[in-house]
Amino acid sequence: MTAIKETFEKLKNRSEEALIGYVMGGDPEPQYTPMIAEALIKGGVDILELGLPFSDPIADGPTIQAASVRALKAGTKPKMVLKMVREIKKKHDVPIAVMTYYNPVFRMGLDNFFNLAKDCMVDGLIVPDLPVEEADEYRKAARAYRVDTIFLAAPSTTNERLAKIVESTSGFLYLVSHFGVTGEKSAVEDSTIQLVKRVLPFTAGHVPLAVGFGISKPEHVKRIIEAGAQGAVVGSAFISIIARNLDNRGGMLLGLEETAKKLKAATIQ
Repeated sequence: MTAIKETFEKLKNRSEEALIGYVMGGDPEPQYTPMIAEALIKGGVDILELGLPFSDPIADGPTIQAASVRALKAGTKPKMVLKMVREIKKKHDVPIAVMTYYNPVFRMGLDNFFNLAKDCMVDGLIVPDLPVEEADEYRKAARAYRVDTIFLAAPSTTNERLAKIVESTSGFLYLVSHFGVTGEKSAVEDSTIQLVKRVLPFTAGHVPLAVGFGISKPEHVKRIIEAGAQGAVVGSAFISIIARNLDNRGGMLLGLEETAKKLKAATIQ
């Protein structure tokens, strides 16, 4: 059993669902990332998602794009982010998934990338621009190194393709809540709730379902959990706190921890 799957099982036994917190590795500077991770974990984040900064983040909205720019300007490299995972896991027994576009993986080579990822204790990988139809070699390498392959499904995903994605994903299925890119929203749309209910019969008994994109408030988390999701992915809300406190490290860390506490409370049934 992988660390991510084990975490979902433990939460289920406690009548809780998962809070998955996303931040960009190296934002605003590489030395901040372990401190930011600790603040989120202290606040109750069950699974940490660490972004690997990339120059063309096609799935990300302005908030996460800005975080990627800050990280790149600070000199953050792919190998540095993977090594951040190892530094964080020396202190915290929390699963960590790395979100990356496929280009850095391709440039490093599958075996080299996964060898380093495993050595750095990465538990899962999310690659938004890698279609399941073109992922056979990637999945084979991931299985060999016991790293979860976390695929995304979108509102436009057909039932036929959804079944294939569910069969291929491990750790959890990342359900994109709406069309477009990442970013904070004022409310969870009714269409998102209907989407969750459409996807649940496919994931039930196979893999946990986590919902992201636009989930930024406790009431958002509560609503998708009540709809049946086993996890909520929150990213832009945390990154906005970082962006507002670039010159106030103490305020940044406190704000992240307090926000995580409020979001985590909404996952408890």
